[in-house]
Amino acid sequence: MDKKKHGLFSKSQSHRSRSNSPVRGVSPIIIRRRKGRYVSQPNHHISEMLPTVIEGPDPDGKDSGANVDYSRFERRWYNLMKCQLPVAPPSVFSSFGYKRTDLRLLLGVLGAPLGPVHVSALDLLPYLSIKNTPMETSSSHYILQQYTAASGGHKLHSSVQNGYVMGRIRTVASEFETGSKSSKSNSSKAVESGGFVLWHMNPDMWYMELVLGGSKVLAGCDGKLVWRHTPWLGPHAAKGPVRPLRRALQGLDPRTTANMFANARCIGEKKMDGEDCFILKLCADPATLRARSEGASETIRHTLFGYFSQKTGLLVHLEDSQLTRVQNVGGEAVYWETTINSYLEDYKPVEGIVIAHSGRSVATLLRFGDVSSGYNTKTTMQEAWVIDEIAFNVPGLSMDCFIPPSELRFDSHVEDLSQGHKIKTLQQGSDR
Repeated sequence: MDKKKHGLFSKSQSHRSRSNSPVRGVSPIIIRRRKGRYVSQPNHHISEMLPTVIEGPDPDGKDSGANVDYSRFERRWYNLMKCQLPVAPPSVFSSFGYKRTDLRLLLGVLGAPLGPVHVSALDLLPYLSIKNTPMETSSSHYILQQYTAASGGHKLHSSVQNGYVMGRIRTVASEFETGSKSSKSNSSKAVESGGFVLWHMNPDMWYMELVLGGSKVLAGCDGKLVWRHTPWLGPHAAKGPVRPLRRALQGLDPRTTANMFANARCIGEKKMDGEDCFILKLCADPATLRARSEGASETIRHTLFGYFSQKTGLLVHLEDSQLTRVQNVGGEAVYWETTINSYLEDYKPVEGIVIAHSGRSVATLLRFGDVSSGYNTKTTMQEAWVIDEIAFNVPGLSMDCFIPPSELRFDSHVEDLSQGHKIKTLQQGSDR
């Protein structure tokens, strides 16, 4: 392992690629749900790598000790929107118990964020044409055709019906700023280690289990409902259309990545880490943004940038930015902006499909707009990951492996949208 590229993994063992071992030799970690609880089949690779996880509510999950006087509308927005927006509870800024709350922030921002729009792995890329097509659009289509060819080709991508990925991650909340630059301080430098498993299956089904620092985050989609389960919030559904997991776009699912940028525009070129790249820009449409908004919170924009190497045609950098507005009754609106920059590295073929086997992300969470209190904050965090095992067309994987928790299956209904499926969770009266 190159230590210069993966400083957080300086003590890690060399990774094992699934392409170098028999696909049928590893028992898949298929999660089965019994009476609302999650039970994983034993797996020696995971048990040796991960610590004991915390099941059930977080024993220290209170917000006591928070120094910031957030309004009750912002607190309610956290509980309703945390499943789809990378925002942590107010206690992340507390000096009391900062290690646990910093971990929550890491899991909230980098754990299981979603892509900006609905796409399906079964969609076809637009036909490449220059007649009556804007230059920005035709250039984008050409870049995606090159990316598809470089990552294995359309025929090979279409042969994949399901897949499995297992990897290791290390994260660190590296920097916290409040007010002016003079008050800049480092709140925590503790590195947390863990791992994740990701399953996906056509059409539009995926499931991920991520363990970090003794806590576990579960997230999944059965093609109609996107949900997430955390120790401090329990199971909750995501509003808006069904969207893919952002982690899958980080070089792990080339077909979904290409479809994600199908309606993007080419906005120019830029050198990224010494490599000339084309830049594709994708913005979430107004209907999707409205579907993701609720009550006092409004999703203003969600933009995704893809940097494709001019030399290899592969995706080498991914950047997305979300802006959310929270209007407090009788007070000023507060804005939350989250930006995640991911660098994809170590591309290798697995059964003919070229996959990024390592990478790193830098996320920035910015809170601003509260002029009266003058309390603006900026938090920066980092993640590095290495892929250990990858397999495609795993036998025995079925739709039953992607069933949402029973609480969400019976408390929600689905409405069709032109972009996909809009999920509306029916809240109990006591939750409002």
